[in-house]
Amino acid sequence: MKYLIIVPDGAGDDKIEALGGKTPLEVANMPFIKSLAERGEVGMVQTIPEGVAPGSDAANLSVMGYDPSIYLTGRSPLEAASIGIDMSDTDVAFRTNIITVTGDGEYEDLIITDHSSGDITTEEADILIKAVNEKFGSDIIQFYTGVSYRHCMIVKNGSTDYQLTPPHDVLTQRVGDHLPKGEGAEFITKMMKESYEFLKEHPVNKARVERGLNPANTIWIWGQGKKPSLSSFYDKYKITGTAISAVDLIKGIAICAGLNSVDVEGATGTLHTNFAGKAQAAIEEFKKGKDFLYVHLEGPDECAHQGDQPGKIQCLESIDEKIAKPIVGYLREAGEPFRVLIVPDHRTPLAIRTHSSTPVPYVLYDSTNEQPADLEKAFHEDSGEKGNSFGSGYELADYFFEKK
Repeated sequence: MKYLIIVPDGAGDDKIEALGGKTPLEVANMPFIKSLAERGEVGMVQTIPEGVAPGSDAANLSVMGYDPSIYLTGRSPLEAASIGIDMSDTDVAFRTNIITVTGDGEYEDLIITDHSSGDITTEEADILIKAVNEKFGSDIIQFYTGVSYRHCMIVKNGSTDYQLTPPHDVLTQRVGDHLPKGEGAEFITKMMKESYEFLKEHPVNKARVERGLNPANTIWIWGQGKKPSLSSFYDKYKITGTAISAVDLIKGIAICAGLNSVDVEGATGTLHTNFAGKAQAAIEEFKKGKDFLYVHLEGPDECAHQGDQPGKIQCLESIDEKIAKPIVGYLREAGEPFRVLIVPDHRTPLAIRTHSSTPVPYVLYDSTNEQPADLEKAFHEDSGEKGNSFGSGYELADYFFEKK
């Protein structure tokens, strides 16, 4: 049996008046995924446990079969694993975004405008993070370049006892209302404030402004945690697997779980990612004998954070045509039995431009147990609510992988 999980990150949404009271999943033209839904199973799943923040870290751990309340030690440590940082047990990793703030006056009065600095390129970001490390790096603190706007700070013998806010949760809000809190957090606030003073004048940012792009004019630190310890995916499900994603977080989860991780040229984590390249990479991994592929698409989430309704819908349609259709087509031609699960990790409603903990719909198709076509079934919230229900993502994973 071959297993395929496709994760359109943040695809779930709430009903939108401008879409006639429908969600993006209802409006998007996804004929191939609908054909799987009609002959398979649809339902809803609670990927975010009660009391856990609705982040992609918790959600993707859950979908991959791990209970976040047990295994989640913080977002940044998982990303650090992907970057290749060898953390000690006493190191603390912090996610370091380079973001756009706008306005005049004191740093506290600026407005958090763009958590991704206009999806800044990794090449530009690398120059800026190196400048940040030159300014603040020491024997205790080091900054490391990740992908696009997502980077990492490691603090030796650090603390996790701070209240730090993800920037995508507070877009359009005042900086001073969301600065770090907790005993000893002053050093983080100091770096964030001082970074603004030199990053806003950096040649990379001046060039971006001249091109009409958002500058990456301050660092924003959050997502702290210590070295993770995931149980082996192979020991859990007795299958080999590979993750394909543009996002360090997903790569880090895969690495910590003992899965393979494949980088795809042109995979950006946005609407304009290399969909065809990701699909081909998945097919090649199956050809090499892998039992399981986890194909993660960040685009719907990024579009929702930006408030880009047409972009979110377009991204969903691209996932249907350029990801699901060719990979499942290959599995059918290969003649092996297979199971496909298509599920968002969480909702990212366009109305709030951040994550929510509300359950998400899923489609599960089994080539060995194809059902008579039910045209009422589809991959969206209303259809899912008429089907099965799972109280956690890891319970759905056990069900999908047929764990006894």
